[in-house]
Amino acid sequence: MGFMGAGKTVFGKKLAHALNLEFYDLDRLIEQKYKISIPSIFSKFDEGVFRKLETETLKEFENKESFVLALGGGTPCFNNNLEIIKKLGTSIYLKLDAKSLTNRLVNSKTKRPLIKNLNQEELLQKVESMLSEREKYYLQADVVVNGLNLKVEEIINELRIVFRLRSTPFRLRSTPDN
Repeated sequence: MGFMGAGKTVFGKKLAHALNLEFYDLDRLIEQKYKISIPSIFSKFDEGVFRKLETETLKEFENKESFVLALGGGTPCFNNNLEIIKKLGTSIYLKLDAKSLTNRLVNSKTKRPLIKNLNQEELLQKVESMLSEREKYYLQADVVVNGLNLKVEEIINELRIVFRLRSTPFRLRSTPDN
């Protein structure tokens, strides 16, 4: 979990590969399932409709085991989704500051409905505001890692600590450097 632009999909794929697990991206699953893009959901309906579809899709993982799931930036913040996330397994927050997130979002090719049509200064203000609202949810993750210059091995080392504390083994396959 983490704010938009934090790298959840990129690192989720790498982590899933390293752990030899299936990878899923919640936003992509919603688009595939409902055959409509996220920006189209926001423009044709509203955020409330999107959040309902998001929760329904998240609940589909309740009977699944051993996977890595990249969440949307707002997923843990709505509809008691954080409770569902906690039941699914170990959660990881990719933490970045507002300025780093803004720089990533300015250069992103992904269309993001909640920040469209904002100049860089407006974007920074929006990111700061949204991050301050959402971080109370993100910080409830089992593992919090600095998302800047993050390497998959760092996440895996954090997971080793968490799993040792929980006495639960996990599979690990050779990992790339980042």
